[in-house]
Amino acid sequence: MIWKELVQLRRDPMALTLALFIPVVMLFIFGYAINTDVKHLPTVVVDESRGVEAQELLEAFANTRYFDLRFAAGSAADAARLLDSGRAKVAILIPPDFAARLRANRNAAVQVLVDASDPQVAASAVNAATALGLARSIELLRRDGPAAGGAGLDVRIRAWYNPDQESALFIVPGLIGALLMQTTITVMAIAVVRERERGTLEALVVSPLRRWEIMLGKIIPNLLVAYGQMTLALVVAHYAFAVPIRGSVGLLYLVSAVFMLGTLGIGIYVSTLSRTVPQAMQLGFLAILPSIYLSGLLFPLEGMPAPAQFLARLLPITYFLRIIRGIVLKGVGPAQIWPDVWPLIAFGAVIFTLSVLRFRKSLD
Repeated sequence: MIWKELVQLRRDPMALTLALFIPVVMLFIFGYAINTDVKHLPTVVVDESRGVEAQELLEAFANTRYFDLRFAAGSAADAARLLDSGRAKVAILIPPDFAARLRANRNAAVQVLVDASDPQVAASAVNAATALGLARSIELLRRDGPAAGGAGLDVRIRAWYNPDQESALFIVPGLIGALLMQTTITVMAIAVVRERERGTLEALVVSPLRRWEIMLGKIIPNLLVAYGQMTLALVVAHYAFAVPIRGSVGLLYLVSAVFMLGTLGIGIYVSTLSRTVPQAMQLGFLAILPSIYLSGLLFPLEGMPAPAQFLARLLPITYFLRIIRGIVLKGVGPAQIWPDVWPLIAFGAVIFTLSVLRFRKSLD
């Protein structure tokens, strides 16, 4: 029996390769890419003071390595739009009288707005900003001595979108995206491979049905199931986990169709590579695994090294997670999510076309 199983493994090199390769991928992801100490948060600055003191403060923020001062905005409204779109995670607002109040030995307030839709990102930003404010206040007291009169730097932090930093508000919308991906990839792949295993796929090919009709007949039921899952998940998220749905549900359903175009393409492609259902499940798992850990579903992208962030930009779910969290938690509209929608359109068009061509070739 042992020899028989070894011979069978040798005859199925794909299954053996996947069995050995998947644990290595998991070790690589957990050991190298995942980092809960989030630094280099994209930050927008609104500097209405434009003095030396403001520049010194901004340099201090940058030196903490928690804040990357990537954007300069002319107003708080412009900074808010960057936070809404997800391009910035933190906004630093320095008022016009900042330098004058410091020179007059009075408390100078600085407002720090934090995108708290991701609690891990928010915790890093809040802790770093609080520690910086305290350190700068002590430095001012030491420099000015008794003349300071107890004045210092007042860093006022506000957490937006998820003020209580509840993990459920961050995780649950992301899980909806993961469910859609899992359904459209694995169920689609398994459905086609099962037809091939049973011999019914050949019967469909010689039937009067055209090839595009066969594919459409496979795709539409999976889309309906995915939309049913999504609807139930949104209801449970809202009523069981108190997740607010601040944006347009219709817009979310429309963008979800674009996202599923790409994931269905992956499922079709996996079905053309597999000859058995276990192979389809393993290949589907291999496609889903990096998406779970590298997309920002569980761990912040900002905490990952540059190569892992590059891989994350190749995954469609990375963009869809930003879209669904933006619509559900922030109430954003088409203008804010467009930078994440067009990569989904491009990915879906390419992978779906390649998958359909390969599927037709496998039928031939």
